[in-house]
Amino acid sequence: RDRLYNLNRSNQNQQRREAAIFKSSVDIQPEWNMLDQIPFSTFSKLSFSVPEPEDLLLCGALEYYDRSFDRITPKNERRLERFKNRNFFKVTTTDDPVIRRLANEDKATVFATDTILATLMCAPRSVYSWDIVIQRVGNKLFFDKRDGSQLDLLSVHETSQEPLPEAKDDINSAYSLSVEAAYINQNFSQQVLVRDGNKVSFDEPNPFANEGDEVASVAYRYRRWKLDNDMYLIARCEVQSVVEVNNQKSFLTLNALNEFDPKYSGVDWRQKLETQRGAVLATELKNNANKLAKWTAQSILASADLMKLGYVSRVHPRDHFNHVILGVVGYKPRDFAAQINLNTANMWGIVKSIVDLCMKLNEGKYVLVKDPSKPQVRIYEVPADAFENDYVEEPLPEEEQVQPPAEDTEAGEPNGTTNDVEAKETETQT
Repeated sequence: RDRLYNLNRSNQNQQRREAAIFKSSVDIQPEWNMLDQIPFSTFSKLSFSVPEPEDLLLCGALEYYDRSFDRITPKNERRLERFKNRNFFKVTTTDDPVIRRLANEDKATVFATDTILATLMCAPRSVYSWDIVIQRVGNKLFFDKRDGSQLDLLSVHETSQEPLPEAKDDINSAYSLSVEAAYINQNFSQQVLVRDGNKVSFDEPNPFANEGDEVASVAYRYRRWKLDNDMYLIARCEVQSVVEVNNQKSFLTLNALNEFDPKYSGVDWRQKLETQRGAVLATELKNNANKLAKWTAQSILASADLMKLGYVSRVHPRDHFNHVILGVVGYKPRDFAAQINLNTANMWGIVKSIVDLCMKLNEGKYVLVKDPSKPQVRIYEVPADAFENDYVEEPLPEEEQVQPPAEDTEAGEPNGTTNDVEAKETETQT
């Protein structure tokens, strides 16, 4: 009886958590034609091994990692700085000039970015809805994200049983937290560098930067994997920093976990991080399983030698503008993947099955949507002009256009430019 009672109670929790989830990440239009739905249970059985990838091109420049950050503890925390002048780019696959060039040279059949591939690879861990636009052009496949897509932000508390506040303007709502997390992540990735002008530059400069722009430390590795005898996949992968070990340069990815209010997670980082780091990580793995898996997948795709995870907390639980770094820990991506049960053969199995499915489709535009309430994805056929001008269609009446306060704009700069935030605000309101 007790077991049944507990079972029912955990089911109620599950339903309560599911009920708190938002609508679909993209509005499903009545004229869209649903072609297929794939439950996540079929993904778990998939397996596919890919040979080692080859680097086709390296672009951008990296700054060195500052090792003094490895010594930070909650007792000697460091204030998180703001990097307003550094530009971050979230360019989708088909807007990338290098990918266009490689596609014109027939270097591969399938094109994507590491963010999109990681979303697919870790799909079974996702709870919130997301969507990926798929374009079949001739014999080629392009996996894209929409402007202002959910994929530009970072989910927080996604896989937790504890529901977040539903009011969108609450600082602990899922949307507010995802903007805050994206902002923390970008600033953290630039702060932990030695900013002395000493950089490692690669074959070509950053393909998205204009002359004279101050660009975030990032290198893009355009890499090619063999999926089949005549099918190759090219993806743009990112690394954020470099460190020298025994005269060898090692690539690093830099990401930050963020604590917003200990009462939601039940673990206070300032008290537990030094003495019980394992418990803190275990809680994060429970509440943010999808995000951590995606970061790990991205590090593996980029063949980074180390992934650095920062622990960043609010100065005060009700202040979502000011943060401190409480600690930084490094992991080898493949070791960390083993620790979180992330199987690379399964990750590639999922990508391969979706690619195979899309290769059977006619030329045209499709969208793959994670169902907001069920563990499954659906694929829709959409008109060729879908998503072209997402937030230009219906401007809001002026009295409804709430201008975000200046401070707010500053805090949520997911793309390094203020205009993007305003566009995202408008889009969300629309």
